[in-house]
Amino acid sequence: MRHAVRFAALRIVNDTGLPYTSHRPLLSIGSATNQTIGRGRLGTRESVEEAIPGSSDLPRDLPPGLSAIAAGFVQARLQGAPLAGFPGDIPADLVTAYQVQDLAIARWPDRVVGWKVGYIAAERRDASGDERLLGPIFARGLLPAQDGEVRIPVFAGGFAAIEAEYVLRLQADAPADKADWTLEEAASLPATLHIGIEIASSPLATINVLGPRVVVSDFGNNNGLVLGREIPHWKSIPEDQLTCATFIEGEQVGTGGATTLPGGLCAAFAFALSRSARRGRPLKAGDLIATGNATGIHDIVAGQQGRISFGGFGDIGCRAQPAAPLQMHAGVDA
Repeated sequence: MRHAVRFAALRIVNDTGLPYTSHRPLLSIGSATNQTIGRGRLGTRESVEEAIPGSSDLPRDLPPGLSAIAAGFVQARLQGAPLAGFPGDIPADLVTAYQVQDLAIARWPDRVVGWKVGYIAAERRDASGDERLLGPIFARGLLPAQDGEVRIPVFAGGFAAIEAEYVLRLQADAPADKADWTLEEAASLPATLHIGIEIASSPLATINVLGPRVVVSDFGNNNGLVLGREIPHWKSIPEDQLTCATFIEGEQVGTGGATTLPGGLCAAFAFALSRSARRGRPLKAGDLIATGNATGIHDIVAGQQGRISFGGFGDIGCRAQPAAPLQMHAGVDA
């Protein structure tokens, strides 16, 4: 007989400034420097840089510490193991954090099929002025919604949460030479809209407390996406009519919808289009964009059941399980 786990919802500080429910006490941040775990078949710094799209725009004298940070996160994720602290010195700004992310993507033995968009609270933004951030979604982490529950992998001892998502799927390539997108221009690019759940999980328990530069460094705090059914004719539906609610163990922990994040769906889409192009990764037909948490960020632990109801557009159920070691080797030739 399965027993429900009850918890008192807490509201804590995080990188988004949006509602955040937790059943765990805050962990102390501790030192920002920690040894990386494990050793694997990692390509040389030079070969990794050469494999990065747009790497010709990166400084050729990248500090060696950035590669060590990327290696630390990649090895922890491959091993399904937690990190006691950030594996190096926290990047000074988002530009540097994206360099770490690009190095980690080059090392990760899977292909990118989309991007999660996260919102950055005004007080946590840097000189770039970015209101949002990006993290990759990999093919292995793309899970189809199904009747019943989808098993979702989360890092035991790390950070784990679920987020309600409205997910765009591009139906055409974005122009490769266009680096700036308005909301109106983004809205005109053909795309379908789907319901989904972001698996927000990292080997680093304090990732959101440490802030956006750390979130960007570790794949945007993403460990997969559950993709649900399409919302037909979505552009004809007022965004305030796209609403949803999140439940953990049957208890409602958050409500919201497509208007929860400033600017709505198209603001997230425009940001993803712009930032991706500037990184040398223009979006392509078939790419997925998870537009941001629609009800908040909701902690979950292995064994717990989650459900997100998107009203008349369906529900998605999930159950968290510990992330298992992946039978893959990090390297730039995967």
